Amino acid sequence: MALYDLKKLLSENTYPGRGIVIGQSADGKSALIAYFIMGRSVNSRNRVFEMHENGMRTKAYDESKLTDPHLIIYNPYLFMNSIDIITNGDQTDTIYNYIKENGEDGFAFEKALHLREFEDDAPNFTPRISGILNYAPVGTFHYKMSILKSANGDGSVCNRFFYSYTPRAGYGHFIHTYKCDGNPIPSFYGEPEEVELPNTAEELAELCWSNLNEDNKVSLFVRQIPLDGGNPTEIIINKNKQAERISKNERI
Repeated sequence: MALYDLKKLLSENTYPGRGIVIGQSADGKSALIAYFIMGRSVNSRNRVFEMHENGMRTKAYDESKLTDPHLIIYNPYLFMNSIDIITNGDQTDTIYNYIKENGEDGFAFEKALHLREFEDDAPNFTPRISGILNYAPVGTFHYKMSILKSANGDGSVCNRFFYSYTPRAGYGHFIHTYKCDGNPIPSFYGEPEEVELPNTAEELAELCWSNLNEDNKVSLFVRQIPLDGGNPTEIIINKNKQAERISKNERI
């Protein structure tokens, strides 16, 4: 499998849409997560990320300009016990609630996502991309990723793809909703792209934010989880607040 340059993947694509990066820091000491959103419409661009007690949500930057919350207001990130869940839609809640009600049997992620399909935004039929990290046993982690997508634009068929990874220091995987800009927008295809990762949340945030298209980028969330049980580092950058940067080393 090819090793991709994350900087190049971002800087040479004006519209990857929404994207998830998951992997292990270069020094092997942490798990890393990044999630970004982009937008072409006024409604999509009118958003910010905001932390809450159980994770992170999107919200309207200017409530008076919010025309349709459908598909754009959701919890991208939720955590429970030794699990982090990151997705591009309200399937975050589907996965979270399924595990809460049924437990984690090793396939809860897949079972939950078999209850969902791609987004109902014809003719794009935007894929639903998802990731889950499990930090058991203590000091280790493994992660899975998924994409739910139409059959080459056929909105009557949903194909579901799942990928399970054993972490390697300095490497991760990147999956995004769109291959590139277009009308309709072509969906991502193929396996998640393997990329090299830095050591810290700050480095990953800078790498992603500085290379996302300036006109279309909206918000970025990065989380670093020390495998020794230390406090996670979380960073949010919101373009709508003059590239506001929020960093928390310990969740309140």
